[in-house]
Amino acid sequence: MRVTIAAVGRMKTGPERELLDRYVDRAAKQGRSLGITRVELREVAESRAPRPDDRRAEEAAALLDGLGERVTVIALDERGRTMGSDAFAALLGERIAEGRDLAVLIGGADGHGEAVRGRADLTLAFGAMTWPHQIVRILAAEQLYRATTILAGHPYHRA
Repeated sequence: MRVTIAAVGRMKTGPERELLDRYVDRAAKQGRSLGITRVELREVAESRAPRPDDRRAEEAAALLDGLGERVTVIALDERGRTMGSDAFAALLGERIAEGRDLAVLIGGADGHGEAVRGRADLTLAFGAMTWPHQIVRILAAEQLYRATTILAGHPYHRA
C-alpha cells in the first residue's frame, strides 16, 4: 500500500518543512510493519489561471493525475466531516487490508475543484477553522503517523 499526501503549492525549507518531513518519515518507518510500502508528499504547482473556477479545475487535475484506480481519495476541506484519530486509524487499517492505496489531497487557496470533490471517497476536516496549507500538510502527516502507531498496537494516550 502506498500513501500520498498531495498538495497544491510548494512548501519552503524551514521549521515547518522539517516537521512535515519528520512525520512523513515516521509514518513511513512505522507503516512498513503494517504493509505500507511508501509514504510520500507530492506537491503540484499552483494554477495561474485568472478565474477561480479555472484555477480549481487545473489544480484538481494535477492532484488527481497518476493516482490510479485502486486508491481511496480523502479530500481535506473545512466543510468536511470530522473524525477522531482512532476512527482514522481504523479507516487506514481497512484500506491496508483491502490492498488499496490512500491519497490525502490538499487544495489550493481557492479550494478543491469539482473533479476532486467528485472523486473523493471522503471529505475530511481538521475542524471548522481555516488552517494555512503548510500546517494542514503537517497535520495530515502527523495523523498518518498516529494512525500507524495505533494500528501497530502502541499505547494511544486517549484510548
